[in-house]
Amino acid sequence: MRSFKTAVVAIAALAATAAVADAKPGPPFIAHVHKLTPAMQQTMTGVSWKPGCPVGLDDLRVIRMRYRGFDAKAHMGMLIVNADVAEKTVRAFGKLYDARFPIRRMEPVDAYGGSDDASMAADNTSAFNCRKAVAAGTPSWSEHAYGKAIDVNPVENPYVFGREVLPPAGAAHLDRAAAKPGYAVAGGALVKAFAAAGWKWGGARKSNPDYQHFSTSGN
Repeated sequence: MRSFKTAVVAIAALAATAAVADAKPGPPFIAHVHKLTPAMQQTMTGVSWKPGCPVGLDDLRVIRMRYRGFDAKAHMGMLIVNADVAEKTVRAFGKLYDARFPIRRMEPVDAYGGSDDASMAADNTSAFNCRKAVAAGTPSWSEHAYGKAIDVNPVENPYVFGREVLPPAGAAHLDRAAAKPGYAVAGGALVKAFAAAGWKWGGARKSNPDYQHFSTSGN
């Protein structure tokens, strides 16, 4: 009886080993950080960047990196961030890639005419956009205007501003009790990856939680 059980265990172990060998982890995470090219600066001027913005185009960096989509496949995306946070941004997204955290798409907001609403509606993960903050009180620059904030999967992680849900499609994701794919939740892969890089999560706010929003200052 013992030899029979031993044989069964051995066969099961071989099968498990074969399954691991057959599993394809996919291509490794890669990220390249560069200064904005003259062509990119021209594309951004008058759209996501304008004279009078709190940072100059030379203060920004473009990150081209691999991310995992909701189809579980590897894709190449692009984020534009402040040069000061480029390295930390790469580290955070590297952790997300290794954790197989899904991201819908990753394009500069210039692909949406600089419209934050259009970018959110497309469930686009983005960073730099020279715009004012969506908040009550005296208008002030958003942390996105400094290239020090990133919105991840806006539809799955909406901004609840009073009774308004941004983007509107995010209303289907207001129940945060169950951590669904792409969600930002306390203790989840997304929040932990950015916390490890020193970023703060807008979803931790007691009022007007901004589940998609991560920034260096918490604003």
